Amino acid sequence: MKKNALIGQLGGPTSVINSSLCGLIEKGLKSDKIKHILGMRDGIIGFLQDRIVDLGKEEPYAIKRLWHTPSSILGSSRYILKERDFPLILKIFKKYDIGHLFLIGGNGTMQLNRQIGQYCKKNGYAINVIGIPKTVDNDLCGTDHAPGFASAARYIGLSVQQAGRLAHDMQSVDKYVILQTVGRNTGWLAASAALAKKRESDAPHLIYIPERPLSKKKFLSDVKKCIKKYGWVSIVCGEGILWEDKSFVASLNIKNDTTDFEFGAMGGGSAALNLHKLISKETDYRGEFQITESLSMCAIDRASKVDLEEAYLCGVKAIELAEEDVSGVMVSILRASSSPYRIKLSAISLDEVALGIKPLDDKYINTRGNFVTDKYLDYIKPLVGELPAYSELKYIKF
Repeated sequence: MKKNALIGQLGGPTSVINSSLCGLIEKGLKSDKIKHILGMRDGIIGFLQDRIVDLGKEEPYAIKRLWHTPSSILGSSRYILKERDFPLILKIFKKYDIGHLFLIGGNGTMQLNRQIGQYCKKNGYAINVIGIPKTVDNDLCGTDHAPGFASAARYIGLSVQQAGRLAHDMQSVDKYVILQTVGRNTGWLAASAALAKKRESDAPHLIYIPERPLSKKKFLSDVKKCIKKYGWVSIVCGEGILWEDKSFVASLNIKNDTTDFEFGAMGGGSAALNLHKLISKETDYRGEFQITESLSMCAIDRASKVDLEEAYLCGVKAIELAEEDVSGVMVSILRASSSPYRIKLSAISLDEVALGIKPLDDKYINTRGNFVTDKYLDYIKPLVGELPAYSELKYIKF
């Protein structure tokens, strides 16, 4: 018997999350096992407030344009479910005859998927609960990479490449530049800055990630060596990097409504700012720091073609799983080959995904912990694509 499907977008946005939504809607509208495709406004908060919309009534051209529309068009939230919420969830499911639930999100979203599925099963309500992966941090377990990561990585790569040219050309004024990326617990995104480097002297020179606690002595040594060798230094750091005593480099932080800490500009004492102060105090050099915050989550003009396509296909795969009455899983991307690049879409149990964190693998981090290895570049290049090449002058003396 046909039942209605409900879609929600949770957590932070990405450049391609709406591409997954597009795949879900277009495939779902053709399914002979789904009656209506519904959407929840503003994530789980909107759902609990009964703000449900009929996505099947949207114009086909508007649905198609979702492929190239940034951010989360349905709206999102980071609300953590309370025990008192579950009876209301079940009540709304029954009201709208929901037989399929699709939540697009990261670690916390997969835990929410799992909780809802378990509660419905315990109370005898049949529903297919399927997660669609999404995160710029790429810390989601059970998948080679998550949709949204490649586009954010391309954004960071281009930013470091272009800011690196600026810093190189202005080294008589500023001797260092520090770019901070999002990535509270892992260094996948910060590491992607390495894509900008085509020659040894190119930015970035140093990359620091949460997986490798930082020594102030080694950090300053790295910085001075680069300035001596190149005349300037380009540094990239993840927002959640740590000192050796496991304290955060970010001196000021604030709790958000998910009990996590915000380490970016919102915190007021970001990692990039504190590294900047440390270099300035030690060397008396002038420098810059740059914090991209959420820009890497919504820059559709820098989106990866591969990322857009895979995000859409993950939405399509979720519908196919629902048609097979599969539940309690997340769509998973399996890499069959890096050269030529090929993937296969599968499914993994939410029990293996929920609340887990996938750190940057040791094989991708150099021995000193201040850059990536060639294996990381082999991993990420097929996802991001080529970055542009810029002009070089010989500076021949007149």
